[in-house]
Amino acid sequence: MLKLRLKRMGAPKKPFYRIVAIDDACRRNGRYIDKIGLYDPTKTNPLLEIDEAKVLDFLKQGAIPTETVKNLLQNSGIWKKYHESAK
Repeated sequence: MLKLRLKRMGAPKKPFYRIVAIDDACRRNGRYIDKIGLYDPTKTNPLLEIDEAKVLDFLKQGAIPTETVKNLLQNSGIWKKYHESAK
């Protein structure tokens, strides 16, 4: 099963995350299929970059986002676009 989840990167106590499409049997920082975004919560204005086309493509293929990724997609408006296009 395909999942959209965060992959932790960065130095100790200075994390940033890649949003990746990955098989759910792989480890958190294991081999991923495709990088679809970047999230850095450590900045005063958190950085969020998401490739909307890739995300929508993976969601249409049946990928399931984790709760955190789902919240990030909702905040960026991509989750709403996905549900509008699915109707």
